[in-house]
Amino acid sequence: MNPAAALRRRLDGWFLSRRPPSDRLRLTQRNVYIVPSRAGWMLGATLGVLLLASINYQLNLGYLMTFLLAGCAAVGMHVCHATLRGLGLHLAPPEPQFAGDSATLRVTLHNERRGTRHGIGLAVRGSGQWSWTDVPAQGTATVDVAFRAPRRGRHPVPVLTAETRFPLGTFRVWTVWRPAAQLLVYPKPEAHPPPLPAPEPRPGEAPASLRARAGGDFDGVRAYRRGDPLKLVVWKRVARAQTAGSDELVSRDADEARRHELWLDAQAAGLADPEARLARLAAWVLQAERLGLDYGLRAGGRTIAPAQGEAQKRACLEWLATC
Repeated sequence: MNPAAALRRRLDGWFLSRRPPSDRLRLTQRNVYIVPSRAGWMLGATLGVLLLASINYQLNLGYLMTFLLAGCAAVGMHVCHATLRGLGLHLAPPEPQFAGDSATLRVTLHNERRGTRHGIGLAVRGSGQWSWTDVPAQGTATVDVAFRAPRRGRHPVPVLTAETRFPLGTFRVWTVWRPAAQLLVYPKPEAHPPPLPAPEPRPGEAPASLRARAGGDFDGVRAYRRGDPLKLVVWKRVARAQTAGSDELVSRDADEARRHELWLDAQAAGLADPEARLARLAAWVLQAERLGLDYGLRAGGRTIAPAQGEAQKRACLEWLATC
C-alpha cells in the first residue's frame, strides 16, 4: 500500500471513530457537511470570468448577470444544506442473508418540517449504488439500500452515507452514518447437494426397522387417505407415478416415521473442507424443511434436537453461520 493510501485509510478510520454507532440518527449542524460539486466549481469559475470581463469592459449588464447568478448560488447553498438538516434516519433490523446474496437494508426517513425534502439519496459508503427518494412534509419515506452480503458469520452493518444536491446541483451536502446493528450471514448452500442422509433409529428401536430411500423418502408408505396432511405425501413417488401414467398418491406412514430420527451430521457430509461441509449442511436444512421432515443438527460440537418449522430452520442456519 502506498503512503498516500495508508494515510487516507488512517484518516478515514479516525473520522469514523468519532461517529458513535447508532441505529437512529438525527442530522444537525454537527454531522452534515457541504462542499461545492463539480458543477459548482464550474459555476464559480464562470462567475469569476464574468466579473473580470464586466470590470474590464464596464458592462453594467455583466455586473447584473454575475451578481444575480451568485445570489442564486448562495440561496441554493442554504436550501441544499437545509434539505438534510433536521432529517431523522432509522434503520430497521436487517434480515439474515445467505453469503453471496444481495442483502437489503431498510431505512426510514422522518421529516418533521412542513415542506417536502427532495432528492435525498442513501448508499453504502463507497459503493456508488444510490437509492433516491423524496420525503413528504411531516411524513416518512422508506429507502432500501442493497449491498453484497460478505462471508458467513455475524458482521456489523456497513457504513452508510446520505446525500443531496437539491435544488441546483452546485453543492453536495452529505453525512456519514455508522449503524449499530449486525447482519447475520448464513453459509451459501451447496448448489447440487447429495440426498439427505439415512435417518437413524430412535433409542430403543431395532436398527433393522430403519429403511430409507435416497432423498429422504422413507420406505414406510401407504396409500393416500382423505385428510392426510400434504406434508406426508411422497411427492417424488407421485411424480414418478405420473410419468408412468398413474395418478396414485402415497403418504408416509406416520407410525413408521416416528421410529426414525433424521440427523444432519457434519461427519455424514463426507467433505474435508470445513466451509464445504457447512454449505452442504445448509443445503440439507433447506431440503429437509421443504420436505416437511423433522430433522436435527450435529455440527461444531453442538446438537440441535429434531424438529421442523421456521424456528428450527433459523436455529440451524444461525448455528452454521457462527460455529
